[in-house]
Amino acid sequence: MKTLFTVRDMQAACRSLRQTGSLGLVPTMGALHDGHLSLVRRAAAENDAVAVSIFVNPTQFAPGEDYDAYPRRLAEDGAKLEAEGVDLLFTPSVEEMYPSGATTFVEVAGLGDRLDGASRPGHFRGVATVVAKLFHIVHPDRAYFGQKDAAQVAVLRAMVRDLLFPLQLVVCPIVREPSGLAMSSRNLNLSAAERDRAGALSGALQTAARLVRDGETGAAALRVAMLSQLSSEDGVRLDYAEVVHPETLLPVADTLQGALLAVAAWVGQTRLIDNLLVEASSAERPQPASLPEPIEEMHV
Repeated sequence: MKTLFTVRDMQAACRSLRQTGSLGLVPTMGALHDGHLSLVRRAAAENDAVAVSIFVNPTQFAPGEDYDAYPRRLAEDGAKLEAEGVDLLFTPSVEEMYPSGATTFVEVAGLGDRLDGASRPGHFRGVATVVAKLFHIVHPDRAYFGQKDAAQVAVLRAMVRDLLFPLQLVVCPIVREPSGLAMSSRNLNLSAAERDRAGALSGALQTAARLVRDGETGAAALRVAMLSQLSSEDGVRLDYAEVVHPETLLPVADTLQGALLAVAAWVGQTRLIDNLLVEASSAERPQPASLPEPIEEMHV
């Protein structure tokens, strides 16, 4: 595995790999866990070569957020990627990605202000900008992202469509801890007690999933169920619990045409997100009474 630090070197290395086959990209902010590695393995299965970026992007953090505290484990991450057979690791500095005087940003209007964008103004402008830069540097055939970041996925899909990026955006299932907690680099910031409380997020989604399986289609009822469970957990401060269209992120009245159930909450000082996709017309088909636990993927 080659580790590269400059845009120029990364561009050259990617050009060389693309001459002999397809190239997959997995953008990350590091502190890698099995969720990230599942993206790497999917990329390796579908491409001739794999590039991974590790860059904690300052422009997607608002003042007072956890940019400085975000976990950074570059040596450990590099060893994990080497073991997975990754071809290129790109770890640029902030100055490399944002040259002095840079004033250009990518903004996906509307979408970028919904769900996490409403809670974190400017967040998705930073995400879209850095991912667009990575796409221009790497020119991948496919880029891999996790379903856990469902709002990010919707924003990036729109960006790829609108800016005519010649690549396939591949979305991979959420990977969960045995408790059902969605894997996240931010889980490293949780104490043992907070980790237990964090189960309220997946628990709220499980409750909603059971209602769907029992025939409930109304978004209002599902939202109330999620809010009730999240609000009842000590040490968990609700950000949002919503039932939205998975592409537009706008609220829907029911789940008959499919929906995204999305939750976000602070556990202590750590903000966590989770979600569940409801398939179109799933409530019209016979459903089991309950979900198996723990859940590896949450689709109903």
